[in-house]
Amino acid sequence: MRTLQHPTAKLLVIEVPAVTSEMTNAEVLGIFGEHRDLVSLPVLENGCPIGLISRNIFMSQMSKPYYRELYEKKSSIAFMDKSPLIVDVGTPIETLAARAVESGDKTLADGFLIVDGEAFVGIGSGLDLMHVLVELQTEKNRQVMQSIAYASTIQRAMLSESLSAMQATLRDVEIAWEPRDMVGGDFYHFQRFDDGWFAAIADCTGHGVPGAFLTLIASSSLRHALSKYGPRDPGRLMAEVSRSMKVALGQHFASQDTDSSNDGMDAVFFWLDEANLMLTSAHAKMPLFIVAPDQENVETIDGERIGLGYADTPADMAWKNRNTQLARSTILCCSTDGLIDQIGGQKNIAYGKRRLREALQRHRLSPMPDLTQRLMDEFRTYQGTHTRRDDLTLLCLRLD
Repeated sequence: MRTLQHPTAKLLVIEVPAVTSEMTNAEVLGIFGEHRDLVSLPVLENGCPIGLISRNIFMSQMSKPYYRELYEKKSSIAFMDKSPLIVDVGTPIETLAARAVESGDKTLADGFLIVDGEAFVGIGSGLDLMHVLVELQTEKNRQVMQSIAYASTIQRAMLSESLSAMQATLRDVEIAWEPRDMVGGDFYHFQRFDDGWFAAIADCTGHGVPGAFLTLIASSSLRHALSKYGPRDPGRLMAEVSRSMKVALGQHFASQDTDSSNDGMDAVFFWLDEANLMLTSAHAKMPLFIVAPDQENVETIDGERIGLGYADTPADMAWKNRNTQLARSTILCCSTDGLIDQIGGQKNIAYGKRRLREALQRHRLSPMPDLTQRLMDEFRTYQGTHTRRDDLTLLCLRLD
């Protein structure tokens, strides 16, 4: 495949014979006979193109009864297209393609005239134009995919610090992070402190590249809030991240303008005081599931049903801290809605919180890597042949 660097119409120039208006149709017929692969024949006047004779149209007309006798000695302009597409050699391929489409099927079938200034230099083939467009799009797709692959490396590197801190702090922990595409809008954060640890699971608007860009804004806002306020007040951290995101996205006020952005994230932030095993959590449309060692039921901690950073999220929104006393060997689990909202099963309905709670009950005695693997295996079976709808993050940990 050719390397295409800002390709223009010059790339498509085909040198062909030409005729003038003084020449006859008999001469045109002779030229077409000598050049069997010639699709169209340009007509020039003082070196400048004035029209284009299509082989198919010309031959079709001259093959009609008595047409050859009538038109053989007449001017070549008798069957000439007087308004062919004429482009300069410097015309970008994308512009040429748009003009070719506007001019109709005749340009793709019969070609177009290419000039340098006003002087004729050759004709261009519609088929060659299509080939170059395919090559150009293939090259652009390759470059985009390379960029996205590199962006995926950056995003995973951004999460690696939290993953390392999580694995160094907790002996029984596992996290599944599966973007729907190569990059995604989910992220997690984990940070160790002297008297405990802080964790966050977040689901930003969208997925793919737009979602990934938003994770950079949200993650940076969270890190800044942690350095400013510390980890022990998750509700305050949510409020700070929400305000920061609204400013970064220009969403200071709710807007009725459908063209304005309205992006944000759902999340759960939680702090564990290791001395007394007190959990403090704040929730923005994302629950936390707790499996106590002495209870069969799975406890669900919900929170405010409003996300962070959205245009309609109040600037003074306050997320409530919820305190939960835990015991050793308690399991904590949280997931983005990529798992909970996934369609599947025989009835083609969402996976839902109930199935997640039941799976946690069934596998509660397993180590967290095994439990997480079994949850994901059951989830994929439920999903079946349905397309993955969203990014997915699942965190499962057991307190020492």
